[in-house]
Amino acid sequence: MKKIFNKILSVLMASIVLFTTMSFAVDMHYCGDSLVDFSLFHNVKTCGMENQQPQKSCEKGFSEKPCCSDTQITIDGHNELKSSFNNLTFEQQAFVATFFYSYINLFEGLDENIIPFKDYTPPNLIRDVQELNETYLI
Repeated sequence: MKKIFNKILSVLMASIVLFTTMSFAVDMHYCGDSLVDFSLFHNVKTCGMENQQPQKSCEKGFSEKPCCSDTQITIDGHNELKSSFNNLTFEQQAFVATFFYSYINLFEGLDENIIPFKDYTPPNLIRDVQELNETYLI
């Protein structure tokens, strides 16, 4: 169970690093207020309205101002993965040092089992006190 949990956690952490360092852009083309096309990897397809000549007559037609607009949303990833320890304040450095010291000491165990009464012999049993008082543990 522990191995499976470690594998799941390592895949999750690797994917977090991948997605935080990845940068991408979303291109969108609007014609008026409606979204015509959007794209993640290549340029968007236009509706062809920007190629037509504007009319200056009173008839219904195209105005001087184009109705189409392109929007691009860019999400930049992290460029530097290794953060410097020198950029931390004194309080942050003290916290990291204290946490590291206390965490390492959690796993520091005794080299051998110390039995404090190993050199002492138990007292001689003269009579069985539990039998005399008739007290039995059930």
